[in-house]
Amino acid sequence: MIYAVIDTNVFVSALLSRYPDSVTVQVVNALLKRGICPLYNQEIIVEYQDVLHRPKFHFPDEAIDCIINAVQDLGISAERIKSSETFPDPKDIVFYEVALSKDDAYLVTGNTKHFPKTPIVVTPGEMLEILESKKS
Repeated sequence: MIYAVIDTNVFVSALLSRYPDSVTVQVVNALLKRGICPLYNQEIIVEYQDVLHRPKFHFPDEAIDCIINAVQDLGISAERIKSSETFPDPKDIVFYEVALSKDDAYLVTGNTKHFPKTPIVVTPGEMLEILESKKS
């Protein structure tokens, strides 16, 4: 099992994608098929709800509920582990600090420049490579 915090932008990209084989859609599918065990806390859930419900996206409530329910039902609620790293956007800190709560966990994001350059911060494509390597 791979543990990971999924950054909101991955869900946004997956929901916007017209391609069922896009990397972000594949990451969401891996979560739904239990290949990824999501880590979250209440702050992250609130962020998901706030961003995914933005009018500019026009995402169906059913799709948003499916993602948020899957994260909560299939995932693990985790505490933040304080980090001394600096972040361009303070709202991103929670994602990184929750990822630190479990050994060998990852933070999957399409915005790696918003996070410290550490091995736990990976792109959706890199997460797919990690998942594939675990199958071997």
